Amino acid sequence: MTAAPLIRPAVAADRTALLALLAETFEDTWRPQLTEQAIADYHRNRVAQAFVESQWPDFVIAEIAGEVLGFAHREGGFVEALHVAAAGRRRGIARALMNALEASMRAEGLRLASLETDTFNTGSQGLYLALGYREVARYPDEEWNSGLTTIRYEKSL
Repeated sequence: MTAAPLIRPAVAADRTALLALLAETFEDTWRPQLTEQAIADYHRNRVAQAFVESQWPDFVIAEIAGEVLGFAHREGGFVEALHVAAAGRRRGIARALMNALEASMRAEGLRLASLETDTFNTGSQGLYLALGYREVARYPDEEWNSGLTTIRYEKSL
């Protein structure tokens, strides 16, 4: 039986693991979908580093046996990020992280959770639908300037 992930707040010592996790998910999920210009901009602008340095205190971490295998971040009722390492996929980590975010939203009195993913990311779409999210909109993904389409999901809490 697979061990359940420990869900906890991030600490400063997690930053190296978070950057490694973002590098992995960029390479296996995002890079194949992006233009060469978008990839170059991502690296030149140090997007992952800036995100981790400015937001890590608000991250929720998932670890198993001391290894950071995922993290999530939200601002209010909007899920800004959910990343799970390949070694952690299909082990309940994404679900546990989303449950933690939703519980904290409810504790703050929020009644609606929302998030975005792109149409190519069928794995995340399946997760969000299984968690009770419903699609409410589709629109061009302007963040990556790569011709992608974003799906917005919402869920009543």
